[in-house]
This record gives sequence, structure tokens and C-alpha cells, in this order.
Amino acid sequence: MSSLHSALSFFSLYKRTPPSPPPSPTLATSSPPNSPQEKQEDKAAFWWRPRKIPKNLLYVFFFTTFGARSGDYINMAIVIDKFILGTFFASLFGFFLLCILRQKRQNRENKQKFKEKAAFKTRNCNVRRPEDDSGPDVIIVGAGVAGAALACTLGKVKRASEWLFDDATSSMKAYEGWNYSWELKDGRRVHVIERDLTEPDRIVGELLQPGGYLKLIELGLEDCLEEIDAQRVLGYALFKDGKNTRLPYPLENFHSDVAGRSFHNGRFIQRMREKAATMPNVKLVQGTVTSLLEENGTIKGVQYKTKDGQELRVYAPLTVVCDGCFSNLRRSLCNPKVDVPSSFVGLVLENCQLPFENHGHVILADPSPILFYPISSTEVRCLVDVPGQRVPSVVNGEMAKYLKDVVALQIPPVLHDAFISAVDKGNIRTMPNRSMPADPHPTPGALLMGDAFNMRHPLTGGGMTVALSDIVILRDLLNPLRDLNDAASLTKYLESFYTLRKPVASTINTLAGALYKVFSASPDQARKEMREACFDYLSLGGIFSSGPVALLSGLNPHPLSLVLHFFAVAIYGVGRLLLPFPSPKAMWIGARIIASASGIIFPIIKAEGVRQMFFPATVPAIYRHPPVKDKEDDALESR
Repeated sequence: MSSLHSALSFFSLYKRTPPSPPPSPTLATSSPPNSPQEKQEDKAAFWWRPRKIPKNLLYVFFFTTFGARSGDYINMAIVIDKFILGTFFASLFGFFLLCILRQKRQNRENKQKFKEKAAFKTRNCNVRRPEDDSGPDVIIVGAGVAGAALACTLGKVKRASEWLFDDATSSMKAYEGWNYSWELKDGRRVHVIERDLTEPDRIVGELLQPGGYLKLIELGLEDCLEEIDAQRVLGYALFKDGKNTRLPYPLENFHSDVAGRSFHNGRFIQRMREKAATMPNVKLVQGTVTSLLEENGTIKGVQYKTKDGQELRVYAPLTVVCDGCFSNLRRSLCNPKVDVPSSFVGLVLENCQLPFENHGHVILADPSPILFYPISSTEVRCLVDVPGQRVPSVVNGEMAKYLKDVVALQIPPVLHDAFISAVDKGNIRTMPNRSMPADPHPTPGALLMGDAFNMRHPLTGGGMTVALSDIVILRDLLNPLRDLNDAASLTKYLESFYTLRKPVASTINTLAGALYKVFSASPDQARKEMREACFDYLSLGGIFSSGPVALLSGLNPHPLSLVLHFFAVAIYGVGRLLLPFPSPKAMWIGARIIASASGIIFPIIKAEGVRQMFFPATVPAIYRHPPVKDKEDDALESR
């Protein structure tokens, strides 16, 4: 404090000293000490005397600091050369330039490594499309939910025959801001290659949220849910420590048919495959795609091996890769960062009644959630989440023992006997839960979709909703185009796809990752409080339950609303701790709750992309126009 007072006293004296007439560079001086005490203190200080500043000096700065011994002061004069400011800014500029160059070099090295890793899946060849243009317009690799739905959509697409700008005459809008007059024309020629055309048998992909069902209607594929004994799902029931709460979907403003659907995944996929196979423009074949065919950086087609071992090649202007979560082709089209936080253990309970009919059931068990939902009129799917990448062995009986000794004790009593019976039957399936943020490398002639492109924890059942939403966006982007052969322009135009998909995809992805971490048990006191606060917050009803459920169901895909509700849960948890009277311990735990909530959601948001998630309007790609014009368009413009 005395050092600061001394410095301030000096500068106040310096400020009151009248300035020397220019250009004299003499230094202002302080008055000699008057009192004996000031004289004694001044003996240990620098005696300021007027002295000339050389011409090559520009500034003199004075600093008062502590000396080597306690109570001593040293007044140091730091002389700064007149060139030092220029040198400083030049060095700063050079530093930033070096950082930019190093970043560009690192990006080039990463791309090179990326190409080397993907080289074994991509082949260079002299690619020639048939001269009569008889080949397909689009190749689809994989016929799962995404591939089969996309084949049906593109095979019967309505394409614009005339450009109109009169709202009164347009019947629908395929791309925001443009209006069209529509007539039904032949769909695109689609070649679908699927590794196995028999009915899949999976334990995930069985719950379609209401938002996904609306997308299915928009694609005209709702009839694929008929004749497979699909069950209506009207909401969720949440269980914790003997308590439960019902969370209905907010469907008041929708048609009575709109609801979630649950079913056997394989039956649903087979229905869409059958529908695609009946379309004259869709060719569905069984084969394993071994590589993408590349020429001068553009994907021209694929090479695949048929069921009888024959190697074939097929070419098209656009190849859409949607070969699922185990994709072996995505490394050449994106930067896959796959995380496996847990695994699902699947069982089928037969002839049992759920506590809440037509609802999905989530049990907040220890160590992680357990799910129940109907998949037919007589069957209930049970999914037990096991954290980590290793699960108890099914073969040696460890899994059955774990399910009986740990899991069975935490499920509702009404399901206990059916659960034990399912374990005793031994039909226990496991499936790793993968999550992977979308990180594409836009490649001319190719596009990624479905689980090959983007995955999230299946706790919230949002995968099919995201896939169907992506198909709607891609359909609308391709609708104005008849010629897809300009690969470079098409790729630049389709970059908007990655931003337009963000509201739905990022909301569901973020919610899935955040809810899994909140619903999982933890020894940390802050995480325990967060889990309890989440259950109680949802139990409040009204907007406190309908808001989060609307996000989860895909009916309200707004990332900002998600962040607000998530931190509202955290603040609600803090408020419960501080009332009626706050204590230091409660305040400390409250601060840790906020920190824990931030540590959960912000990394997920960062992986999704802050700009595309919250500020998509600032991304130039979404304003790009279709790159190809039809002859009818040119004729209309010439009028």
C-alpha cells in the first residue's frame, strides 16, 4: 500500500509540473523534501533531477516497486526506444501470421492423413458414364431406415415444371423463398445396394417419436407402419425410488392420428423396402459395397460384390452413403469421432401389462436407466443400459446373474415376473450405444446420411426422427434440379444441407447426450442433486414437462429452448438447496450443480457447432441457389 501511495504521489506531482516548451525534452522534477521525515525517506529513493533525454529516445516510464529488503523502494526508469512500438506490432503481426500458416499446414496434414486412411476404400479409375445416359441418377448404399426411405422418396419425387413467383398460383414450397407450380413426373432413377435384404433383427430403432411420424407423413410413407402391429405411443412414464410421473406428448394441436409409434425394427424396414422395390425407377439389389470410385477428387460411383461373389461397378452423379453405424465407407467422407459410452442389453417381455398403457417407461436405476416400451400387441421391449464398453458375458451366465441380482430389484413390481421369465428364456441381446457428431468433408459426388453420418445415444429414441428429417431436407434441396452431373456446383449447393438439418438434429443429439448423463447415477453429490432436480422438475407438469417432452419428441426442435430448460433444471436444483435458509455447504453444492450442468451440455454444443446450432442465418451456404437450370427455366427468363 505504501508503494502504491508513493507512486501516486509522484505522478500527481509530475502532472502538476508545468510542461516544458516544445521541442525541449527536459524531464519534469519533483519538489525537494521539506520535512525531516520526507528527507529520511528520500535517502532510500532515487533523486529526480532534470536531465536531457537523447534524441533517439521517445518515452520514459517510471515504476515504483518493492526493493530487495523489506521496506526499501527502488524507483526504476525503464527507457523505451522509439522503435519498440513498431517492433512490438511487427512481432505481434508475425506471431499471428505464423499461427495462421501453422494452422493451414496442420489442416493440410490432417487432410492428407485422412485421405491416406480412406485410400483403401476409395479407388481412382477412368470412370465413364454410359453414353446413352441410361445409368441411375442416385446410388444409395444401404437400405435401412434412412436408405429405404430415401429410395422411396427420390423414386417418386415431384419436380418443378415451371418457375412461378405468384403465391396465389403455387401449390407448395420445396425450398424456402421459392414457389413452384408442380406436376407429377417420373422419379429419379435410384440404384440401392444393400448387404443383406433379409429382415433385420435389431434391438434398437424401434421407437419413432411424433416428430418423426410427422416427417414420415410428409414423405408419404405412413402406410409402411400398417400391417406390422405397430403400437401408438402417447408419452413417457418416469420412475425413481418408488415414485413415478407421467409425461404425455403435447399433441393437442395435432390430428388425432399423430403420436409416436413403436414396432419391430425389421418389419418396418421390410415394408419400406417392399414399397421401394415396387417403384419402376428404383432398383434394389443385394451386395456389399467395397469401395467408392473416385476420379480427380469426385466420387463417380461404387464397386460392390454380389451375393455370388461377382465384382460389379455402377456409376451415378450422386452417391448417398447410409450404410449404418458400422459404416466402412464414411472415413472418406467425414471425420468420424465415435464414442461408446455404454451398451444396451435387450430382452422381450411377453404377455405383460405396462403400468401406463401406450407409454414408454424410463426407470432411473443404478447405475443407469432402464427402458420399457411396447413393440407389438403382445410384446414389450426391455433395454438395460450397462455403462462402459465391457458388459458381463452372456455365454457363461454372468449377464443373467447381473440382470437378476442387480436389475430385477429396481424395476416396477408389475413387470418383475415377466422380466425374470425373459431372462430365464436366455434370448439376451447386446448392442453398443454409439454417439458421433456430424463432421462432414463435403466431397463432390457423395453425401452421408443416417447413422453413418451422425449418431446419438439411443436413450431418447431420436435416431429415426433425425434421419427422416434429413431426408425431407435433401428432397427439398434436390427438387428444383433435374441434372445432377455438375458435381462441383452440386456439392457447393448441398453444403446448405449441413446447416438446414441443425435445428432438429442438434436439439435431439444434445438432449440425448445430456439426459443420459443426468439420468445416470453418480457418486458426486452435485450430480445426485441434478438427477433428483430433473425428476422433480418434470413432475411439476405444465410447461415444465411439456416443454422438455416437446423437445425430446421432435415437435419443438429449438436448441435455445433446450438450453433454457436444461439450466432451468439446474437452477431449480440450486433453489431447493438454498431454501428456506442457505448454508455454506448448500451454496457450495449449488455452485457445483451449475458447474456440472455446464460441463455436461457445453461440450455437446461445441461438438454440434455453436454457429450452425444457434445462428444458422449467419451461414452463407443456406442462401445458395440451385446450380442447374432447366430449359423451361431459361425460356421463362427470356420472356
